[in-house]
Amino acid sequence: MRMLLLIGACLLGLNAQAATGDIATIDRSVWPEVLESPQLFDVASRAEILSFAHQLLESENLSDVQLADRLGLRQLNMATVNLIRTRLWARLFDNWQAAERSCEADASFCVLVDDVPMLRQRAAEYKVAEDSFYARWAAHGDAFNQRYLNELLRMAALFPQTSSEVERFNSDELSGDEMPDRTFLLNFESGPTVADGATDWLADFMRQQKINATFFVLGKNLQARIDSTSPQALQTLYRKQCVGIQGWEYRSHAHWNDWQDSIERTAALTQQMLPDNFVPLFRPPYGHRRADSAQFFRDQQLRVSLWNIDSQDGTGRISAEQTAHRVLTLMLLWRRGNIVFHDTTDKAQQAVPWLMANTAQSGISWEDCHIYPQQLSDETDQDAPEDEDSGEPADEQPADQTQQSTDQAQTPGNQGE
Repeated sequence: MRMLLLIGACLLGLNAQAATGDIATIDRSVWPEVLESPQLFDVASRAEILSFAHQLLESENLSDVQLADRLGLRQLNMATVNLIRTRLWARLFDNWQAAERSCEADASFCVLVDDVPMLRQRAAEYKVAEDSFYARWAAHGDAFNQRYLNELLRMAALFPQTSSEVERFNSDELSGDEMPDRTFLLNFESGPTVADGATDWLADFMRQQKINATFFVLGKNLQARIDSTSPQALQTLYRKQCVGIQGWEYRSHAHWNDWQDSIERTAALTQQMLPDNFVPLFRPPYGHRRADSAQFFRDQQLRVSLWNIDSQDGTGRISAEQTAHRVLTLMLLWRRGNIVFHDTTDKAQQAVPWLMANTAQSGISWEDCHIYPQQLSDETDQDAPEDEDSGEPADEQPADQTQQSTDQAQTPGNQGE
């Protein structure tokens, strides 16, 4: 018993460490331009990429002790930290190649980048002049990206002992990085709410906008909604939307003895009540799942669906406005992916309409939730067999770092003039 209590205390300690630290927020009003064209989206995207890359490079100059102190941790898994850093550089380069294509139309923040080493050099040189049009944004952008990088490195430092969305356990798991450039999918977690609550409002808003989202439901909440209304009312609620599962309760599925039953019960109920809306995706609460769970999910014909843009709306620590501005900034940085909100709070009701209004002319697209998982399943069927479970992060190769840009960028100069 004593040993069990000690183990439980250690796990709680790890979770507490993973949750500490400032949440990255920024007031988007410091950015001087409205994102009213694809070219202006790219300008803001290039600025975020260079600022984040600069912070990433600076973090590599820290000793292990300095990094641990900065992240508020006693121990670091430096193998995973370094793996994540390598992945981040590869993704930043990939995003840069997409963002630089509009440099001929607007040269702001355009510098020559042919590969990852050159991107690292540009990150070292990065500085926004004090008399730049973008000077008011620069300090705020750097502060945001340092705090956001801390969030990622903190999760990496604790992985895989504390699993999270920062890394995959195997190539069956999804994150949203698989989507095309400028493509995003809205996700709403932890519902449904009681009748006429936030879930109803968000699902109706999605239909009004003629787009859809994936609602990840808890079996317990779904059963309560059925009991208080009816199966027909539930089908009306999620009409034209997609419904994935989160398990029966919102709790870690990494250390719960009944985690398999939680998933099986919720999947069975959801498929029975919402056969036209169900998508075979499991969203692990907190990102927690077992390293050896891949075969179970294959047997259940489910895929773990992680995320790469976290609104942090469920923390209770930031406002709806801060949530919206944070998400838009991460959309500029990552240029694709799963955006996570919770339909059990009221923040998404304010943040999502703001996002729609402020990206309406930016050239982004909202992924069809019905196509996203099926499209990936079709692609997987044509691929070679997936890797086996190893309990280690998925072994992916970085993107080709020598590919030439289709549009030649300008040589280095004053950035953000």
